[in-house]
Amino acid sequence: MKFKVILSALLLSTTMAYGQADPTIMTINGQPVSRSEFEYSYNKNNAEGVIDKKSVDEYVDLFINYKLKVQAALDACLDTLSSFKKEFLGYRNQQVRPTFITDADVEAEGRKLYREAQQQVEANGGMWNCAHILIGLYQNADKEAQEEAKQLADSIYNALRGGANFAELAKKYSTDVNSAMNGGELLHLQKGQTVPEFEKALFALKPGEISAPVLSPFGYHIIKMGGRESFPTYETLHSDIMKYIEMQGLREQIVDQKLDSLVKSEGKTVTQEQLLDRKLASLEEKDPNMKNLIREYYDGLLMIEMSNREVWDKAAKDEKALEAYFRKHKKQYKWSEPRFKGIAYHVKTKDDVDAVKACVKNVPFNQWAEKLRDKFNADNTIRIRVEKGIFRKGDNALIDRDVFGIKTTVKPVAGYPIDAVFGKKIKAPEGMEDVRDLVVSNYQEELEKAWVEALRKKYKVVVDKKVLSTVNKH
Repeated sequence: MKFKVILSALLLSTTMAYGQADPTIMTINGQPVSRSEFEYSYNKNNAEGVIDKKSVDEYVDLFINYKLKVQAALDACLDTLSSFKKEFLGYRNQQVRPTFITDADVEAEGRKLYREAQQQVEANGGMWNCAHILIGLYQNADKEAQEEAKQLADSIYNALRGGANFAELAKKYSTDVNSAMNGGELLHLQKGQTVPEFEKALFALKPGEISAPVLSPFGYHIIKMGGRESFPTYETLHSDIMKYIEMQGLREQIVDQKLDSLVKSEGKTVTQEQLLDRKLASLEEKDPNMKNLIREYYDGLLMIEMSNREVWDKAAKDEKALEAYFRKHKKQYKWSEPRFKGIAYHVKTKDDVDAVKACVKNVPFNQWAEKLRDKFNADNTIRIRVEKGIFRKGDNALIDRDVFGIKTTVKPVAGYPIDAVFGKKIKAPEGMEDVRDLVVSNYQEELEKAWVEALRKKYKVVVDKKVLSTVNKH
């Protein structure tokens, strides 16, 4: 009886000591968030090199806002969208698929490729070592050029017969630049890899012999037979084989083969998708960082899609709302000094200076670029070079000189010697389009703030201050 009591006490103390190894730091809409998840996010976003580092207390609100958006996305069932599933499963596969194979599996594939290459070479008569000096001839070369090439080839051949060094003459005279740098040495050849004229002359030679000049479609060859070569060992080619596997994406094929094998071994009672899910669960159980990484990507996709719908795309595309926001906050978009609304352009003829002005006169500013492109730069003929916008002092040298009267040097545009400007100075934005990017950004901020406030009212958030105080201190 005493033993049972002692055992129960030990079990209880163990549970108390380890059962809360990863305590809940907060709940969002009743859903628990572990301390490890918060720590992972905090440490990642406040690592060395981050400019705007936050304290733990400062980061809490940012994290809560993030999780609230994720909760909103889940409530909107965004996780059931086929587009979301496809993107997330693609990421999951990147993390999980490589873990199904080992270095031994890759080595096995490498040896298989090696055996296949070896068998192919041996079936084709083996590999041969040789060198050549090529006196090149262009196709349709006239008789004079052909005769000059033959005379040079003959003189080189005679020099070789007299004991001259083949490698030195190849470096000096061969027009096959790649082999010339190596003294005329060619890559290991197999039958059928080169033109018939070259191959016939090569295999008529014994090791060490040099052929008389041989004419092929490339010119005159002087060929030196090295001899038959044995196929390189696997160890010699190992590095090249591994590079080939990576470049050809063969790892994915090895994974597919492994998954197919596992499905068959289980009697086809599981699918590849189920195997991937099972493997992910195993990896997450062993490695908390993997679990946090996958969750971060999952939540991040949801948060981005929900933010697009509620803030980013909504602000960028709702023209009426943007106009209303601009009118309401027009005073905050005043400038401290005038700006130039127009174009700086460069043309080839004086006539085009006035033609450009006439083209855009009385045309809405946001249509200028299209009008100019259609009239002056159509049909692959570029008559003008144009920079359009709302310019401050210092934005454009030509505008600084011709509009703002600043002494500066205007760099000439090659082929377009005449410079001109057209537009007007304005003291403040004439409409929303003049400061569109800034209005969109500000409107997005307003929508974001209102959205977060609504989410905080909708979802209950409870933070455990005691657990929060232990972040990175346990």
